[in-house]
Amino acid sequence: MSTRTEVSSLGEFGLIDHLTKNIEIHNASTILGVGDDAAVIDHFGKQTLVSTDLLIEGIHFDLTYTPLKHLGYKSVMVNLSDIYAMNGTPTQITVSIAASNRFSVEALSELYDGIYLACNKMQVDVVGGDTSSSGKGLIISITAIGEVAPDQFVKRSTARKGDLICISGDCGGAFLGLTLMEREKKIYLENSNIQPDLEDEKYIVSRLLKPEARKDIIEFLATSGIVPTAMMDVSDGISSEVLHLCKQSETGCRIFEDKLPIAEDSRKAAFKFGLDPTICALNGGEDYELIFTIRQEDYDKIVLNEEISVIGYMTDPEEKCLFMSRGGNSFPLSAQGWNAFQNP
Repeated sequence: MSTRTEVSSLGEFGLIDHLTKNIEIHNASTILGVGDDAAVIDHFGKQTLVSTDLLIEGIHFDLTYTPLKHLGYKSVMVNLSDIYAMNGTPTQITVSIAASNRFSVEALSELYDGIYLACNKMQVDVVGGDTSSSGKGLIISITAIGEVAPDQFVKRSTARKGDLICISGDCGGAFLGLTLMEREKKIYLENSNIQPDLEDEKYIVSRLLKPEARKDIIEFLATSGIVPTAMMDVSDGISSEVLHLCKQSETGCRIFEDKLPIAEDSRKAAFKFGLDPTICALNGGEDYELIFTIRQEDYDKIVLNEEISVIGYMTDPEEKCLFMSRGGNSFPLSAQGWNAFQNP
C-alpha cells in the first residue's frame, strides 16, 4: 500500500525543497537557480525570449484520464513550444503550482517527475517558481525563458505575398485523442465496471497526453540556412493559426486540403468516430506543431524533409483567406478551434 504524505506536514519551503532537490543544470546561461530570492541568467549577448502559460484543472486538463507525470511533461512542452515558435532556444523555466489538499506530496512529486523528464530531454533548467494552496483543484503556471541570436527571432507579422505556408509533423491527432478519452470517461461514469477501450489508439492518445515541442524543426531550419518569414505554434488548430498569421501580416492565403498532413492512425480514428479528418486537422488544436512561412526560393531546402509539409501560400489581402477542397471548390477559411473564454 502506497503511503500518503500531507503537504501540510512539510510546509511551503519544505515542499519546495522536496520537489527541487534533484534539479540538474544544463545551461551555462544559468548562473544561479533555485534557492535564492531570484534566479540569475546571462545569455552572453543573445536576446532573451520570455513566454508564460497557465493550465487550470477542469479547463485545460482532466485528471480523470491525465496521469500527473504526463501532465507535468506536457506542461513544460507546451511552454517550450512558444520559444521554438519564435525561432529561439529555451534555456530555463520557472514552475508555480497551486494545489488543493486532495493532492499529497507523492502526487506532486509525480507531477514534478514529468516536469524534470521534459526538462532533461530538452536540456532546460528549472530556476524558480512558487507553491500555494488552492481552494479547489490544481493550477500550473510555467514561464519559459529562451535565447535567440540578435535579429533572428521570428514574429507572426512578417509574412508576405508568395511565401509558402509550411507545417511540421501532422495535425488532428490530439483532438481525436481528446474525443476518445472523453468518450471513455462518459462510459466509465455511467458504469465503472467497464474498462476503457483504447485498443489500437496509442498514437492519438500520445498526441493528447504527451506532445513534443519541435526542437528538431528549429535545428533543421538553422542548419539549412532558413529563417522563416513568420511562425507560430499550432495550439488552437491550423485554421486559427493561419488566420492569425494572415491578419498580423496583412495577407490573404490559399490552403489546400490535399496537402494537409494527417497521420494514418488519426485518419482511421476520425472515421471510427464519424468525424471528417480534414475538419479535425483544421480545427482540432493542441498538436503543438510549428506553422511557418518561407520564401519560395527556400523550397528546395525543405522538400526532402518528411517532417515538413507545404500546405499553401500567402496572397494579397484582397484575395482573402480561402480553403481549397480536393474537389477544386474554394471556401472561406474559418477558425472553429479552441477559445479560452468560450469552451467549457
